[in-house]
Amino acid sequence: MATGSGAEGPLRGLDAVAGLAALRGLLARPLTSYHLLLASAGLLLLIGLTMVFSATSVRDYAQGGNASASLTKQAIYAVIGIVAFWACQRLPAGTYRALSRPTLAVAVGLLVLLNLLVAYGRLTNGDAKIGPLEANLLWLYIGGIGLQPSELAKFALVLWGAHVLARKGAALGWWRELATPLFPVVGLLFVLVGYNDLGSMLCLLALVVGLLWAAGVRLRVFAALSAIGLLGIGLLVAVASLGAGSGVRGEENYRLARLTVFFSPPPLDACKDELCYQMVQARYAIANGGWFGTGLGQGRTKWAWLPAAENDFIFAVIAEELGVVGCAVVVTLFAVLAYSGLRIARRVEDPFRRLAAASATAWLVGQAFINIGGVIGLLPLTGVPLPFISDGGSALVVTLAAVGMLASFARGEPDAARALHARPPARWVRLVWAPLPPLPGRRRRPATPSAARGSVPQARKRRGDDQAAPRGARDGRGRGGSADERRR
Repeated sequence: MATGSGAEGPLRGLDAVAGLAALRGLLARPLTSYHLLLASAGLLLLIGLTMVFSATSVRDYAQGGNASASLTKQAIYAVIGIVAFWACQRLPAGTYRALSRPTLAVAVGLLVLLNLLVAYGRLTNGDAKIGPLEANLLWLYIGGIGLQPSELAKFALVLWGAHVLARKGAALGWWRELATPLFPVVGLLFVLVGYNDLGSMLCLLALVVGLLWAAGVRLRVFAALSAIGLLGIGLLVAVASLGAGSGVRGEENYRLARLTVFFSPPPLDACKDELCYQMVQARYAIANGGWFGTGLGQGRTKWAWLPAAENDFIFAVIAEELGVVGCAVVVTLFAVLAYSGLRIARRVEDPFRRLAAASATAWLVGQAFINIGGVIGLLPLTGVPLPFISDGGSALVVTLAAVGMLASFARGEPDAARALHARPPARWVRLVWAPLPPLPGRRRRPATPSAARGSVPQARKRRGDDQAAPRGARDGRGRGGSADERRR
């Protein structure tokens, strides 16, 4: 028995080493980033459709006799999102850079229109509606078609911010290069989005942090931005007393109340029916789920007890019906998504793709962290949906479009591009799915100056691109004496 137990230890060690070696081999494959991205996003989408049906089936059947009404609507948006994913996966990086400014202009225009309609409704004490245009808090309806401009603003800021920082290059070490035009546009988006939706503004903040971190901005810039961001959040919290967002002018500041309840919670008996109601019901759902949950569709808090069960608090429904195990699966899938996005950002050669991949990953994972943290009580409630899972059409379509962009960048990794060209798929697969990415070009290294020619003249080093000497001009470094002496 002693010999057997002694031999069992080394065998276990060898198994662990072999397992790690196998894992490293899988991660070293050229298309690992692409496959991990598709697997994590696809599984999260399937979990989302399942949980939306579970959270809404009873209510839909009681109200309209059709238990799958919300599921059908969400499935239609999922199909539209998959089409957006397919289209974005086929686009090269140059097309994204070309679309960055128009997309940002459209997003800012829709946000301005939304805020103007909301202000018009508050001033007239009537409906925020002018002709076919109508605003309802975060939603803008154009001829009966509803969308959330804040969701488009996230994607637009990813493209435009990556384009601007990639164009500036090494000049990012200077504060004035960030002050124009990045910070004014970011501040404008923060005001337009945060006035109605503080949670979406925090998602934009996470996006900007990921963008600047990938660009290699100095830490003191992050410190200054943190101070400015806290001041801006304080102002947006304060304007809720003036009717910002879903608040009412003269009523209690609901944003400040959420922060107060989080940092200094009152006794449960004093707030469980008003300020703490949503938070308490989420805790009940989590506690009722236990380790393995009550079973899919067997949760009870979604039956008119937990507000926004299919949207902001769908993670509480997951915790009740699938338990800690189901929550761990969801969190693990988001971790895989984060690893895939950062892996893509690290492996691509183009600065634009690196910055866009890092900022998009920070946006999606940061939004998931804000939502889950608010549901389980680690963060204040902000009312942001859980990506891929919460009910909502605009958020799902834009999220899948962002994943399509990441998939395009993953296929453009140098090793992935070489592998795809070495064994290209069938022509019909490329026509239906995605074309072959371009092969990575070899970077031309500048030739080192020889000893005979000497180094580059200092005067030419100091010249700008617009003041550089013409190619035909000679500095006469290899000849001695003046021009008259040379003519002799």
